[in-house]
Amino acid sequence: MNEFSEPKPEHNLAGLKIERTKRKNPEAGKKRALIGASIVVILLILSGVYYAFGDLFDPAVEVRLVPAILQTPAESEALLTGNGYVVAQRKASIASKAMGRLVFLKVVEGDRVVKDQVIAGVEDRDIRAHIAEAEANLKLTQAELKEAESNFRRLKQLLANGAATEIEAEAAETRYNRVLSSIDLAETQIKSLKVDLENTLIRAPFSGTVLTKNAEVGEVVSPISGGANSRAAVVTIADMNSLQVEADVSEANIEKVKPDMECVIYLDAYPDHGYPGYVAKIVPTADRAKATVLVKIGFRDYDSKVLPEMRARVSFMAEPVKGATGKPFLAVPATAVFKKNGKSYVYRVAEGKLAAVEVRTGKVAGLMIEITSGLNEGDQIVEKITKHLSEGVKVAVKK
Repeated sequence: MNEFSEPKPEHNLAGLKIERTKRKNPEAGKKRALIGASIVVILLILSGVYYAFGDLFDPAVEVRLVPAILQTPAESEALLTGNGYVVAQRKASIASKAMGRLVFLKVVEGDRVVKDQVIAGVEDRDIRAHIAEAEANLKLTQAELKEAESNFRRLKQLLANGAATEIEAEAAETRYNRVLSSIDLAETQIKSLKVDLENTLIRAPFSGTVLTKNAEVGEVVSPISGGANSRAAVVTIADMNSLQVEADVSEANIEKVKPDMECVIYLDAYPDHGYPGYVAKIVPTADRAKATVLVKIGFRDYDSKVLPEMRARVSFMAEPVKGATGKPFLAVPATAVFKKNGKSYVYRVAEGKLAAVEVRTGKVAGLMIEITSGLNEGDQIVEKITKHLSEGVKVAVKK
């Protein structure tokens, strides 16, 4: 075969084949990268929207919380209940009528005092000095009176005998009258100063018990506090026989309250004991901020354990209370309890979600139900169970 002979046609065709697996398309790669980046951006945007407006996609269910409370049998039978405080209807902050430094204080908190008893006093040396001066002037004027009276009588006799003129007699009479007036003025000044002296003594306006001591010996006291260094009230006393409970009753329920209505009063300090009471007065005005009316409840009988400013709960009874008021028990609204698999539960809110708490229930008392275990006094639970509530549901608490 000649070295310059032409190659066979089949060899040339094989050399013209294209390797498609090794071929690359730059435009397709860019397109795929752009799509991937767009997907990432969209996912980030959707995540941000969900984070910012997640509540729109998963709204919280609104619930109202109520506390587990101690309730007595009388309260369960009550027409309505109210909360308030023990208040002395006769109470006074006693101040000095005179301004000065307090030199003695004879009482402390808890002491009993009687009407007009001296309980404190302010310094009175300056007033006593003025009284002594006025009394000395009075004696001097009284000595002048004797001379003026004697001179007036002498000139009056001389005038009758023609040995003195009318002018001389009139002058003697004028001097005599002036001395009399000076005596009256001196006596009036002494009386006024003695009133000022009496005002340095601080007396009890009525019989009662000292509640607070507001000033100390050495402090300056005055009828009206004149600054940081002066005190107005020295002590505060109350008539312990005038104690009543002042309770707020909702405007919506005030029509149920009647004068002389039977009540049972429970003090937070002594929750096991109920004091019989009655509606003494319905104050004829409402509190627009709280939408309540003030009702004053009198005690039919109470002991020395009842003190002013104690917190009280009042049960307004439809009928007179018979027998013992009974021991208080823990109770919640009956609407707050639900059954599941033969057990009783209530819902509490933990980190914005509902958590079921197993409880044991006792007797039903009106709208309330006794809780014998599972809750403590003051525990907040969902007030009413609805079909929208279940374990783990996100909730928003109504204010």
